[in-house]
Amino acid sequence: MSFDPELCRNESEVESKLIVGYLLPKLGYSPDTWHQEVRFGKIRLDFLAFTQKLPLKSDDRSPLGLVIEAKHPRKNLDKHVYQIQSYLTSLNIAYGLLTNGKELRIYQQVAGSARLIFRCAVKDIGDRLPELIQLIGRDFLQQRLKDRLSLPQTEIFPTSARKISSMKTIAIYHNKGGVGKTTVSTNLAAAFSRKGYRTLLIDIDGQANTTFATGLIKFQFEEDDDIRDRNVYHAIASSDRDFIEELVRKSSYFNEPEIDVLPAHIDLIKYQEFLTTKMASRNRLLAKLKRIENSYDFVIIDTPPSRDIYAEAALITADYLVIPSDLKPFANQGLPTVKEFIKTINENRETFGRQPLELLGVLASKISTNAQYLKYSFPKQRAVISERYELPLIESVIYDRTALSACFNQTIVVGDIEYPNPQSIFKYADTHNSTSQTSALEFEVLANEILNKVKL
Repeated sequence: MSFDPELCRNESEVESKLIVGYLLPKLGYSPDTWHQEVRFGKIRLDFLAFTQKLPLKSDDRSPLGLVIEAKHPRKNLDKHVYQIQSYLTSLNIAYGLLTNGKELRIYQQVAGSARLIFRCAVKDIGDRLPELIQLIGRDFLQQRLKDRLSLPQTEIFPTSARKISSMKTIAIYHNKGGVGKTTVSTNLAAAFSRKGYRTLLIDIDGQANTTFATGLIKFQFEEDDDIRDRNVYHAIASSDRDFIEELVRKSSYFNEPEIDVLPAHIDLIKYQEFLTTKMASRNRLLAKLKRIENSYDFVIIDTPPSRDIYAEAALITADYLVIPSDLKPFANQGLPTVKEFIKTINENRETFGRQPLELLGVLASKISTNAQYLKYSFPKQRAVISERYELPLIESVIYDRTALSACFNQTIVVGDIEYPNPQSIFKYADTHNSTSQTSALEFEVLANEILNKVKL
């Protein structure tokens, strides 16, 4: 039996018609196994469904079941994911359902965050109901949680990620500048690190934006420059010295936990012509990463917006590729060139015995939050990526919010001198407003999607 989303004209009707009248009965929750307007201190939940009948006889090792949050049909659900994550982690609840009567999403608490595990249009809910029941149906959920109670609490909701069997290297590349490559690279690395993955961030761009963004450029005078003689150039310029483990720095107060960074320097531009004549330079980064493949779970490479020797080295080294794009005409017009570059790279990879580069997709980044744009223009721009350019899309979206520039522009005063003190969006969000928390959640969702795509 399908459900007509036109029945939901406001939030009250989403609650009464979709949730109470349709979803809860279909999922096997009788009136004595759910409660509306539940309060826990300052937290107010729209609905809380239990795996056992009221009154509860649960101990603190029994996740209660399912939080349900209803929004007005005109509300964008992306803006409420942080709320669901907060409820799941604060109250130790396993699953959250978020709907505005048009779209329905299911989130699962994993490692202290909310991972999207199900999504569909409400008009298709009848066809997708069997999947939904097996995820959050009362009988299925009750059995799943019962099975988990035999595990240690850290196995039910692990506080950190398991170490993975092989290092995954992801390049962040587009030949168009200004599309958010550094923002994506640094904050994706921060997201993986916060999940417990051992993460190395490599800056191979002559602008050294990632090096600056992670707090490694704090010197005021040229004579204090401690990066010129120990950076990514040295790793790819020689085969028998300057190994990555000797060049890596800890990011400076950028994230908690801190991230290992292989920095860049503006001198990379000066050495570009020399390296281009040396064919071996293209695979030295790959060779040197193999020496430390047991030291990291993820390597993120921030690349230059070009087709130079540094971009070649990055894409030959990477296992996966993410293409950030603001989806504007100039960025889109560069996509055919990117595709041709990938084709050339794959030919070079074959000579090194490498499998073709796996494209995870085009990531919509630096996207305006203007409501009219999101309603009319944005869906068309996204469609162009798959329909005209025949490239896969990453489902996650990184919106253009003030917090993303503010976190990189933090400073600290020492004596009479003001030094840069950039922070990841996660560290910044810990002490700032809900807008920064929303940006942090967008990167959390992106990290979870990439983990799923690389089958972790």
